[in-house]
Amino acid sequence: MSLLAAAEPGSPRERMVREHLAARGIQDARVLDAMLRVPREAFVPAFLTQNAYDDRPLYIGYEQTISQPYIVALMTEALQLKGQERVLEVGTGSGYQTAILALLCAEVYTIERIRKLSIRAQTTLRKLGITNVQFRVGDGALGWPEAAPFDAILVTAGASELPRALAEQLAEGGRLVIPIGPLGSQTLHRFTRKQGQLLDEKLTRVAFVPLISETEAGQPSESPVEPSSDEP
Repeated sequence: MSLLAAAEPGSPRERMVREHLAARGIQDARVLDAMLRVPREAFVPAFLTQNAYDDRPLYIGYEQTISQPYIVALMTEALQLKGQERVLEVGTGSGYQTAILALLCAEVYTIERIRKLSIRAQTTLRKLGITNVQFRVGDGALGWPEAAPFDAILVTAGASELPRALAEQLAEGGRLVIPIGPLGSQTLHRFTRKQGQLLDEKLTRVAFVPLISETEAGQPSESPVEPSSDEP
């Protein structure tokens, strides 16, 4: 992972981590280190690279955005990853959050309903040398049942309620972080499975694109998405 070296002191990435993450209460050293190592500019369109380290969402096409860095760090920290976990991500998007997770756990399974975004993310992660991620195109609300249970599940889109399939795929002791609520009034929740029950913690108010429970390309692919020759 030579392309994932920590940012130099004073660089835009280092200032982002210091001023927008650590200064606002992100304390997990592993999360901060991952945010220092992953180049956010690799996940945004070329015309937005100069804004890559702004602490705000950026448009990535297909009516989707790459999340604000603080929210990426907050949601990742809430998963309480130690390094050996198998993690399900619902909503691959640009692949930035995927890359952060990949540095912090053993395996990431990521689902995206928009095929071209999934292909683009896979290409970007491959260029960065990240290999512990499996991709699927499909309905994220259904999860990835044949790979379950998962030690942690992260949903990067707002749901009206906790999808039952995701709750069922969470391992004992696992954490599931998801925005829930109507568009414009969502709350970030962390569900923890203890003795078969789900304990619900409300973390903060957030704003995410809605979780759409349908696939763009029919049934989920059961193999990694292969980049097409005409994909930029």
